[in-house]
Amino acid sequence: MSSSSNTESNLAALSQNLAEIVDRVGPSIVGVNARRFSSSGIHWRSGIIVTSNETIRREEDITVTLSDNRTIPVTLIGRDPSTDVAVLKLTDTELPVAEIGDANSLKVGHLVMAIGRGKERGLSASLGVVSNAGGAWRSMLGGGIDRFLRLDLNLYPSSVGGAIVDATGRVVGFSTSGPRGTVLTIPASTVNRVLDQLVQKGRISRGYLGVGMQSVFLQEALINKLSISSSHGVMVVSVEPQSPADRGGILLGDILVTLNDTPVQDTRDVQAFLASQIVGQTVKVKAIRGGELVELSIVIGER
Repeated sequence: MSSSSNTESNLAALSQNLAEIVDRVGPSIVGVNARRFSSSGIHWRSGIIVTSNETIRREEDITVTLSDNRTIPVTLIGRDPSTDVAVLKLTDTELPVAEIGDANSLKVGHLVMAIGRGKERGLSASLGVVSNAGGAWRSMLGGGIDRFLRLDLNLYPSSVGGAIVDATGRVVGFSTSGPRGTVLTIPASTVNRVLDQLVQKGRISRGYLGVGMQSVFLQEALINKLSISSSHGVMVVSVEPQSPADRGGILLGDILVTLNDTPVQDTRDVQAFLASQIVGQTVKVKAIRGGELVELSIVIGER
């Protein structure tokens, strides 16, 4: 057999495999009707639809369109803007559940597909590659995302919130829009973590200090005098009355440098620290006040 015949055979096999993956995953993908234009969602667990929070523009009168073209009502269980996860409750549990995989298995160059479903045009799929992969990161709203995955593929507007599928046909996360038109993935591990909390509580518990903050540069002389390891701190520009910070003795103008001996250099560091596990705990805060280092104890509240 010639090399050209081998190439054609390989391409035909790849094409057939991709089509089979779409056929297998497609029934678990729904169209989500919660804004002017439909988006997509994934039947993640029995009776549970996961989608992108950015596509949920109303909290009532939400419907989903199924693979058999039926449109049925769903209810919003909860949403977390910081991780872009929204969870809907489905009454029709006969819908196939997606097979969930692990986004940690993906490397730069791996093939992936974005599979979505629109209300008008039905199932859609686009093929691309992982263009960039990295470790955990924080969204602009401070949400912890377990892995950074940027994709090089065409994401149709109706596919946002739909499945990102690896070459084995497993759903490794859902698609979301990144800055400057990039396509990002919210990985399955992040979805599962947020989903568990939303199903239990209907919300995400987050720590609460009750301060307004901004990052400031620390002069070298002050760093040397106080034996501080960081070149920046977080200045308190406002303190809410009766907040945990107020009760703990934080004053306007204090510069926070550590929380439980963890350095904080900007507001994202503080947001990262205020995870759900810290609610109700007493935290040791070191701050610069009047050129001296002070230590305070603050019981973290819940936002």
